[in-house]
Amino acid sequence: MQPAPRSSEWPTNPVLVELWRGGAVESVHRGAWVLTDAGGAVLAGAGAYEAGYYARSSIKSLQALPLLESGAAEHFGYSDAELALALASHDAEALHTDGVRGILGRLGLGVEHLRCGPQVPGDAAARGELAKKGEKPCAVHNNCSGKHAGFLALALHLGVAPERYLDRSSESQQRVRQAVLDMTGLAPEQMGEAIDGCSAPTFRMSLSALARAFARVANPQGLPAARRAACERMLRAVAAHPAHIAGTRKRICTDIARITQGRLFPKLGGEAVYAIGVQGKGCALAIKIDDGGYRALHAVIIGLLRRFELVSAAELAALEHWQEARLRNWAGLEVGRTEVLV
Repeated sequence: MQPAPRSSEWPTNPVLVELWRGGAVESVHRGAWVLTDAGGAVLAGAGAYEAGYYARSSIKSLQALPLLESGAAEHFGYSDAELALALASHDAEALHTDGVRGILGRLGLGVEHLRCGPQVPGDAAARGELAKKGEKPCAVHNNCSGKHAGFLALALHLGVAPERYLDRSSESQQRVRQAVLDMTGLAPEQMGEAIDGCSAPTFRMSLSALARAFARVANPQGLPAARRAACERMLRAVAAHPAHIAGTRKRICTDIARITQGRLFPKLGGEAVYAIGVQGKGCALAIKIDDGGYRALHAVIIGLLRRFELVSAAELAALEHWQEARLRNWAGLEVGRTEVLV
């Protein structure tokens, strides 16, 4: 496996979020962010947005492009809801697990073919249902099971044996890697590679490259016909099925896609990486919080959407609770505030 580019130390990024208690700062969160257009021009940014960061699950839409472009999605009868699952980091609610099982059934495969590993469901109700039945989590409950079902569909369509569907030397994973390179505009030597939490390859890249890719997905008019069609179908799938990309309860990706009716194309990655493509404006945001904390990430997302007026006043009002501007204790007393420095 190609080693990731090395650096002697983590970049020195600015403080993006301050947590105040009373009249003093209690904790801070550093990070970087960038806004680019589809050509890669940096429109605004802060921190080391040209440094390398693992994109993790934020790039699932890029990894799903060969599923569509190869004809595998059409061959196996993918619905838009099932396509949204291929882009998802889901909470293992029934709409997610039933969808993945349905895909596997049409492939003639079972949960045992998923190599993402078992994971406790992110959704509390789903966890409770498993406990009630006396069952343990399995691979279908993994938040990446939809992506893996898509990888299996691609592999089968290309004649790759199911047991090799994550093999980086296989034709299917080579197509996935090339799609990521194409959309980010990176040369092979500029992109590092490692193993993600779900055992699939994950890629290391600059935030500007990640933003450029999302600007292209959300505004695919200049792409070759097959790729444009693939991007347009992914955009439609997320707009129509926002709960499938994350969950029905307390998931910022679902809220952003639902509240903007799919005009914003969002995706979370592990360790607080985030990307948002903006349809109609030819741009996208990419964000990384140094400490991997989601509280700070959520606040920065809302702060940037507000700063660049990427949402309407009504949409912002519906999303602002993710910033947790006022901090309250268990008794309901207001004890502090969140300040976003973007």
